[in-house]
Order: sequence, then structure tokens, then C-alpha cells
Amino acid sequence: MERDPFKEYLKESEPNKKNKTYAWKTAIGLQEVDGLKPSEYLIETAAKNIEGKITFAEAKALIDSYYRERPVESTDEKDVEEADKVSLRIAEILSEKGFSFTPNEYISIHRKLFYDIYSYAGVIRDYNFTKREWVLDGDTVIYGNASELDATLEYDMDQERKFSYRNLSMDEIIHHLAIFVARLWQIHIFGEGNTRTTAVFFIKYLRTLGFSATNDIFAENSWYFRNALVRANYNNLQKGIHETTEYLEKFLRNLLLNEKNELNNRNLHIGRR
Repeated sequence: MERDPFKEYLKESEPNKKNKTYAWKTAIGLQEVDGLKPSEYLIETAAKNIEGKITFAEAKALIDSYYRERPVESTDEKDVEEADKVSLRIAEILSEKGFSFTPNEYISIHRKLFYDIYSYAGVIRDYNFTKREWVLDGDTVIYGNASELDATLEYDMDQERKFSYRNLSMDEIIHHLAIFVARLWQIHIFGEGNTRTTAVFFIKYLRTLGFSATNDIFAENSWYFRNALVRANYNNLQKGIHETTEYLEKFLRNLLLNEKNELNNRNLHIGRR
């Protein structure tokens, strides 16, 4: 965002106001992973929610009413509607305390975020696909096989449940978390909306581990986060390229330890090895 409409709220001493501000900033920033930008009306609505003038339910009613009265037709208008609605839903989920580390929770988050955006919200895909990535010079990550998505998601979560962080150094913890979120994202169990769903689930999970994950890192670097996930899941041995969590770990160190590592998307491009 060119300007930060929520900057003043972070100066407040009231914890609830700060937490809601970070939730909204993260929610809006995450839309950038799909090149989406919310409307000014959403920004104004978010400010009212942060100030305590309206609840999330009232904010939702305002946004729903706004789009009922202004039917969208063009692709650009539909993109703004998606950004508005999904931003609000992410902010609400991030403001809630409840969480379960289960495949059902992961799928439920996708359903809650996209229920009137995608016809397949909360539905596991039954087809395989590829996605051309700028950071890979047009190549694609190999995503989970459609016939194995349920089993792969359950396996990865089961492995993480069994994993013990006891006696690990912070470097080891960061490295493991990077591997976990990279594998979770690589499954790509939905047709669209995987990165936003993974980010929300991951933030909620981090909080169960004692990390607050409340700063501007997701808000300002969500595209870097996605590209780092791509690089953590891409090999091309003929070109001497190997999957690496290096970039994800820099992101996580900034997010969880408030470090100041440079997060520059150009550095992730495979041509800059």
C-alpha cells in the first residue's frame, strides 16, 4: 500500500485495537499474492471496526450490502469484491482465539474465506494442474497429485503433531517451521486460494506455539512469502537449482524474531543464483 491507513492505530496502547490493526493489515496484505487490492470502502469499514464502532458481523453486513447495491460486472470489479470480502474474513479469523490443528480446520478456513467467491470453496480439487511462476522463469512447482491430496494433507499434519520442539535452538525451530509450511503449501489441495488459506492456518498455528506473529511482515511481504514457498519446492538439477528454505527462513526470522533481513523478490529469481 502506498500509504498506511492504519498507522495511527498502532500507536494506541489498547492491546485489542493493536491486535485488530495487525489482523486487518495482514488480511489486506495477503490479497497481493493474487494481485488483488481492496476498495477504499473496505479500508473505511476496517477503520470503524478497529475503532470499536462496529463489530465484524456489522462490517460483513456493510460489505455485503455494498455489493448487493452495486452488482459487479468487469473482471477488475470482481477482483476488488474478492479482495474486500476475503480481507474481512481473514481479519475476523485472525481475531478469533479458537483453532484446531486438523485437516478439517484447514479446509474450513478455505470454505470460510471463499464461500461466495469460488464454487469449489472448501472442496478438494480432483484434477492436476501447473502454474507458471515468474520466480522460476516460467516453470512450475510440481503440486500434490489429485488422487492423493486427502492422504498427503493428513500425513503432513500427523507428522507435525508428532514432532517435538523440545531442546531445539531457535535456528532449528525456524528451519523446521519453514519445512512444514512449505510442504503444506505444496500440496495445493484447492483450485485457487491456497496461499491465503495456508498463511491464515499457519499464523493461527504459530500462536499455539507461543509466537504472536503480530507485525507488518505478512502485510508488507506476502508476495515474497509466496515466492519463498515456490523456491522451497522447486528442483531443476540440470540447471543446478535445488529446493531451499533459505528465503522462507529469512521471512520467518523477521516475522517471529523481529529481525531485519532483506526480503527482496528479485533475489528469489532462479536467474540470480
